[in-house]
Amino acid sequence: MSQLRNIALTVHELEEGEFYWVLMEGTDYAMEEALPYLPLEAASDPQATYANALVAGIAAIRKLFGKDGPRA
Repeated sequence: MSQLRNIALTVHELEEGEFYWVLMEGTDYAMEEALPYLPLEAASDPQATYANALVAGIAAIRKLFGKDGPRA
């Protein structure tokens, strides 16, 4: 089985009451005391709440990677 990719989901409030999910992938770039991530995909439309954006981000992960998750 292939190795699981390091994917992170975060939510940003760019304007008050406008929440966007962002998927990021961990890189192999060495950084002291930090693991750098690069943006992978992001919402184009805002959600009204943090929770809705988080759920939409999880749905995006499922759509992108399927039932087996993000595998290399």
